[in-house]
Amino acid sequence: MSASPKLQGRTLSLDDVADLARGCAFLGSGGGGDPHTAFMEIEAALADGNVIELIDVTSLPDDAFLAPCGWIGAPTISAEKLPSGREALQGLRRLESISGRRVDAVLPVEVGGSNGLAALVLALRAGVPVVDCDGMGRAFPESQMVIFNIRGQKACPAILTDDKGNCVVLETVDNVSEERLARSVAVTLGGSCHLIEYSAFARDMKANALRGTISDALAIGRSIRIAREGGRDPFEALFDALKASRQFDKAGVLFDGKIVDLKRETRNGFSVGRAVIDAFGGGQRLEVEFKNENLIARLNGEVRALVPDIISILDRETAETIVTECLKYGQRVKVVGASAPQALRSPQALAVLGPDAFGLPGPYRSIAELNGW
Repeated sequence: MSASPKLQGRTLSLDDVADLARGCAFLGSGGGGDPHTAFMEIEAALADGNVIELIDVTSLPDDAFLAPCGWIGAPTISAEKLPSGREALQGLRRLESISGRRVDAVLPVEVGGSNGLAALVLALRAGVPVVDCDGMGRAFPESQMVIFNIRGQKACPAILTDDKGNCVVLETVDNVSEERLARSVAVTLGGSCHLIEYSAFARDMKANALRGTISDALAIGRSIRIAREGGRDPFEALFDALKASRQFDKAGVLFDGKIVDLKRETRNGFSVGRAVIDAFGGGQRLEVEFKNENLIARLNGEVRALVPDIISILDRETAETIVTECLKYGQRVKVVGASAPQALRSPQALAVLGPDAFGLPGPYRSIAELNGW
């Protein structure tokens, strides 16, 4: 096996990780899992003297071997089924055994929610850096809904591991089959498990990955914290950070109100449901449908935001994102929309992760067009 390259990057502090968790929750569009448990794992590892190094993909040699990772399953289950802490490293070592070489760095398969922190947890356990990129620029419910698939990378070998030490390696004929089989395995393993997929050389990630998304998430989370500490409006700070990111620059408040109805169930390995939010003065109602992630927002029946654009429900005072498994009746919220990265809005991408892929009414119209931003 080859040795990992020695690279200089940026070392992330615990405060950085807290800001990153806040930003990842927002970019998750309600999904990707609650970052709380992953943050606690990282906090414990940093307290033991370990460090997280964040590097740019361009700093890697083309033949560096990279492993995207995350968790697959229903967020409602992952909130209750805590990890053992061994899953990710077991999967990484199995990948290395199959490929015959060391993994040089890791990255999140999606930067949204808890999965945005999953690569940091694995990096700390494996002693490798984290690459500042991901495959979605947000979170999506199905693993083929990723830029790596859209741009022709192969998902397999896909390696699933659970808290009991089970390990399943998938080799499939295509990436859609990988999602279906991985989902079935996740259900069998208790509804949630760790997944390593779309491993590739750095030359492929340089061409295909969405770059700088971890830095964007960190800046988003930091902006909210600093605004609150300074007594300023955290939503204004959030929109400034989104605009500065350039990837998520069209953003604004879609609705302000209180959750008056909530339907949520776990179905086929997904958390599926709907949140109904009424305006405080009455007369206006926003309905948000989700499948792990928030997919569509309708104001009095009229579409105001549609996948792949980001729809996140935030506490109206703190601007903390409320992920789908934490939504509750009576919460006072602001629903915020933001444009998805341009790479996710091409015709090729929309065929994989646009409204038609979820059986939603199309065609896709951007959040800027729908709201006149």
